[in-house]
Amino acid sequence: MSHSHDAGEGHAHDHTAGANSKMLTVALVLTATFLVAEVVGGIVYNSLALLSDAAHMMTDVAALAIALLAIKVGNRPADERRTFGYRRLEILAATFNAMLLFVVAIYVFVEAIGRFQEPQQVESTGMMIIAVLGLIVNLISMRLLASGRDASFNVKGAYLEVWADMLGSVGVVAGALAIKFTGWTWVDPVVAVAIGVWVLPRTWILLRDTTNVLLEGVPSGMSLNEIRKAIKDVPGIVDVHDVHLWSTSNDQISFTSHISVKDGENQAVARKAVETMLSEKFGIVHSTIQVEAEGEQHAGHEFHA
Repeated sequence: MSHSHDAGEGHAHDHTAGANSKMLTVALVLTATFLVAEVVGGIVYNSLALLSDAAHMMTDVAALAIALLAIKVGNRPADERRTFGYRRLEILAATFNAMLLFVVAIYVFVEAIGRFQEPQQVESTGMMIIAVLGLIVNLISMRLLASGRDASFNVKGAYLEVWADMLGSVGVVAGALAIKFTGWTWVDPVVAVAIGVWVLPRTWILLRDTTNVLLEGVPSGMSLNEIRKAIKDVPGIVDVHDVHLWSTSNDQISFTSHISVKDGENQAVARKAVETMLSEKFGIVHSTIQVEAEGEQHAGHEFHA
């Protein structure tokens, strides 16, 4: 049995986490500061659209704060109780953020129904000023988070929420202009609902991906059948079984399997060839492979389609 792992990977993760930590901190301070202004503005100017945007801004603050915590705690090394370390905290935090967004969307929809039934006056000028400031904050935060969104579920989640808020701010500005020049106060709840509808599909994608990780499913974009075939194509390999592929976070993929080699083949060489192929072709550097002689096969728990 062998265990393969790239020694430089952890060092690279440290640099990535450090960079993400700095960007998240700056984005968190900016977003949290403006959140207060947007809530006050939504109440003072009686704008559901602003309050809807503020609700999403609140989830941004939660996403950024939890992502920052996940990076700090997630970098703790594995120990006797957590043999995989604490990286899965990131997945739990991202799942919580997605669920929180669903709750916010439901609140906005219910409140909007009430405003359609009983239209309320909205101060469009103040609404527009707050929305423009929010747009500027969103653009700055997006710029900060853009480089780290593919390396972390939480940074990706925060980026998507800030991105949705940016579009929401554009919608609020447009709504404020429409109310100012037409007097159509029903535009305010329409914009609020539109913001909720816009963010829900992206929230569902994030929830789907994080749930797959929690269920230890095959990582997105990878095929177990392709990996099996590639292993069998390695010279000297006659069979592969008891295959498992999962991830503890979106960038930490683990793989285990049993391989059978031809009689007379050097098992260590065959195992090394499989590990090298997995690393080069599929990017799997964290693997545990048990080698068996041809005809020898132990009972496993692999799912067979």
